[in-house]
Amino acid sequence: MMKTTFKLKTMLRATVIASLAVPLMSAMPAVGQTSSSCAPRDQVVKRLAERYGESRQSIGIGQRGMVMETFASADTGSWTITVTNPSGVTCLVASGQSYEMLAEALPNTDSDV
Repeated sequence: MMKTTFKLKTMLRATVIASLAVPLMSAMPAVGQTSSSCAPRDQVVKRLAERYGESRQSIGIGQRGMVMETFASADTGSWTITVTNPSGVTCLVASGQSYEMLAEALPNTDSDV
């Protein structure tokens, strides 16, 4: 029962993050605009590593060439989700604590079982 509850919470969390990331990716500042939560990607990655000990844990490609990345620290549990536009401007989307790496098996979709 506890294992099922954990998986349900994990799936719910992933769904919430995905539902938030898609609209935010569309709302990113246009190239040339500035925002206090946006900077060139190399600067953002360097700051996440130096200040929070975070390294990239996952990556995905979104609409219009946007790249979503999750950075996290195994030592502190801090995490950050970023979105980078095709021109190389990276914006912070969300951050928090208690990051956990999951390696869940895919569900069996074989119709013979």
